[in-house]
Amino acid sequence: MKAAVIGAGLAGCEVAWQLNMAGIEVELYEMKPEKHSPAHKTDLFAELVCSNSLKAQRLNSAAGLLKEEMRTFSSVCVETALETAVPAGGALAVDRELFSKSVTEKIKACKNIKIINKEVTDLPEADAVIIAAGPLASDGISGTIHSLCRDGLSFYDAAAPIVSADSVDMDFAFTQSRYDRGGEDDYINCPMNKEQYEAFYEAIISAESAELHSFDKRKDVYEGCMPIEVLASRGKDTMRYGPLKPVGLVDPRTGHRPWANLQLRKENKQGTMYNLVGFQTNLKFPEQKRVFSMFPALHNAEFLRYGVMHRNTFINSPEYLCSDFSLRENPHIFFAGQITGVEGYMESAASGIMAGLNCARRLSGKETLTLPETTMIGALSRYISDETVKSFQPMGANFGVLPPLPDKIRDKSERYMALAKRAMGDLESFKGENGI
Repeated sequence: MKAAVIGAGLAGCEVAWQLNMAGIEVELYEMKPEKHSPAHKTDLFAELVCSNSLKAQRLNSAAGLLKEEMRTFSSVCVETALETAVPAGGALAVDRELFSKSVTEKIKACKNIKIINKEVTDLPEADAVIIAAGPLASDGISGTIHSLCRDGLSFYDAAAPIVSADSVDMDFAFTQSRYDRGGEDDYINCPMNKEQYEAFYEAIISAESAELHSFDKRKDVYEGCMPIEVLASRGKDTMRYGPLKPVGLVDPRTGHRPWANLQLRKENKQGTMYNLVGFQTNLKFPEQKRVFSMFPALHNAEFLRYGVMHRNTFINSPEYLCSDFSLRENPHIFFAGQITGVEGYMESAASGIMAGLNCARRLSGKETLTLPETTMIGALSRYISDETVKSFQPMGANFGVLPPLPDKIRDKSERYMALAKRAMGDLESFKGENGI
């Protein structure tokens, strides 16, 4: 049996690593050094482009839990990150060049992996194909993906921030759909009076935006999805006629329509995460925290994901992918990495682990697996395949994607540790039951 893996980024390397351990013959296609994306500078595998930080290490953090789960699957990226770590407080940061060089050497040393340096434009002949082309997929492979997913391929990530539901201060918020159309609790409304709004306006027009890479600077990023700070720059009241329009709403605290109002919409079925409707933004992350927390209801908000606007090729995974990362219409084609809608280095690598593991199982005649929803990997696998998700946008590891604990724990640190311990316990039981 032979599997073809397209792309030797973090996800592709994890796919190949899992297949190699399962004894599956692998052809790993990587277009470097023949061709580079606009962001990549070296000829190495698993190249880290934006940062050398792989986020927190502690178990009671979403990033730390994700890496601990990955470690139990012999993740090549986690193993190498620990070997090439540099001091970074509580975070796992690495020497970029050493990390990529070491991953490259490990992959090339695998007896079942054959490296083919060429750009792929059509799916290779193989018993299974795993596409791990990354967020800057070449035009050639993007065309092939488009043929598989039709209109379900996006080229830009324009996502609003997401906050945890339990961090919204409901003393300053109320639930109501505009003009009472829809369910009573479809939206959480975060009102502002005139004085609060004018302070918010002054803050947002002077806030600092993130610097865009050359490949992000495309006008069509903004045509259909105006960044809130750009909208604000067009006049003091433009936001009040856009995402902050108060029409059709009555604040029960005052009995009147608010001066301005931000609506929060559920991001998942459990109602543990809410997105800031219409707040696509290119502000720097600390600025988003500072400025958006000026809404009284969000003064203590926990941001599970910040807003982003950048080049990011990804598919509408809930429509096309199963939770085992295989294509619904062709179970012998898998996807892995950011192209599936997971966001972040380790999240991409984790999806590669599951795609590789499940590809190996399918080729061996075994049932594919989805980890328990209480684990970080399992929750992300379900998120990218949840057909009830509307307006799908990429998601990174956060505790909001996990089912809540049966008993409420007020202390956040204790709550996160309880979630992490539950995840690791359920993962250990699951692996034992399934012989992995």
